[in-house]
Amino acid sequence: MISSAVETNEIFSSPFSAWSECLKSIKVGVSQMTFNTWFLPIKPLEIKNYTLKVQLPSQFFWEWIDEHYNTLINNTIHEVIGPEARLAYVISEDNEIVDFKTDNALIKNSPAEIKIETANNKDFESSLNSRYTFDNFINGEGNQLARAAASAISENPGGTSFNPLFVYGGVGLGKTHLIQAIGNKAQSNFPNKRIIYLSTDIFTVEFVEAIQSNKVNDFSNFYKKMDILIIDDIQFLIGKEKTQDLFFHIFNTLHQSGKQIILSSDKPPKDLKGLDDRLISRFQWGLTADIQPPDLETRIAILKRKSVDYGMNISGEILEYIANNITSNIRELEGCLIKLLANASLNSKEINFELVKKTVKEIATDRKVNVSIESITKSVCEYFRLDENKLRDKTRKKEIVLARQIAMYLSKDLTKSSLKTIGLHFGGRDHSTVIHACTSIELLKQSDISIRDIISTLKTSIEINCS
Repeated sequence: MISSAVETNEIFSSPFSAWSECLKSIKVGVSQMTFNTWFLPIKPLEIKNYTLKVQLPSQFFWEWIDEHYNTLINNTIHEVIGPEARLAYVISEDNEIVDFKTDNALIKNSPAEIKIETANNKDFESSLNSRYTFDNFINGEGNQLARAAASAISENPGGTSFNPLFVYGGVGLGKTHLIQAIGNKAQSNFPNKRIIYLSTDIFTVEFVEAIQSNKVNDFSNFYKKMDILIIDDIQFLIGKEKTQDLFFHIFNTLHQSGKQIILSSDKPPKDLKGLDDRLISRFQWGLTADIQPPDLETRIAILKRKSVDYGMNISGEILEYIANNITSNIRELEGCLIKLLANASLNSKEINFELVKKTVKEIATDRKVNVSIESITKSVCEYFRLDENKLRDKTRKKEIVLARQIAMYLSKDLTKSSLKTIGLHFGGRDHSTVIHACTSIELLKQSDISIRDIISTLKTSIEINCS
């Protein structure tokens, strides 16, 4: 065992020789696949005294080895370099420095001591995720306008006609990634600008706390001092009148001062029913840009990029199969790769078509299923414990009306049936009743998390039963 910094430097003249010795020891204790997947991609950079600096391909990569191979690495570094040895991990995708001390007491109490280098020091946290950059945002036909506008804003925040920038699109299409990429690039370009990112839910919670502590003016003034304000999921302002009123005044102050406002939503401003008309009007002052589901080529490009980030060697045929079967959600594409990686690594399995097909079936929510109004009605009635005939009755009992409206909403969402056909199925009601039901449920989804959960649960149940 090496016991001093002097001896360390004499024996290991380069980081390559130090890490090579570590790899020899690690290889004995893991499978060949685990070794190839998680240890070979690590690149030695520098050794100084007891610190060996190595480079990892991604934040996910670091999180995985920290969770699963912490003790193994700790013991190996102690054995090869010395009892006071430590690793400094450099995450290549965003140049983060992660300080990992191989100290027994520390390892027992916490997985690792993490220190992230930030671009600037301010009296508040920007809350930007440094992994969200333009460099790792895959361009495609479905996001060209939003991507181009975002890039222009990051170079000249508040100085373009794209103020506010309102990005909208479905779940898992990269809205959060793109709007935070603006903040990260602008922070790099303009270190002294005050930039903050937060979700609408957090904004609302902070506002409520400000009311309770009688600090509403302080809360409002804090956000009015921002140079770039990035708010995610602005649709969740619906139904929150006081929060809308406060945000209206913050918006006006920032916009009049030439500060940049960036918003995201699942729908364009005109479709945010229940939001103050004054806000809807202001959201349309700048540029409204949508993000569409990625086409096949873009999905394959995303998978290739992510597989490289994760150190995975997957054939083009398998990547194309995944891209053909997960079509509407980037988050699910990434989730499929992570699940493949986990199965292959932990169970020492090869990534073959059999494993891929099984994983895709478990992950994909957009695979084709034969959903009918009858199957929807059955699932809804089972959930609410109602007889199916109750949904066709003229009763106005609250629980039955809610169940019927949800069934109509799901019938419109999951089938190609006309409004007239849906209405006829539920007791001969006309199309206007179906429209009213769908609008009511859409509004409830925005304001009531329990309704969103019910809809999500029912969709899963229906797809499982019909697949």
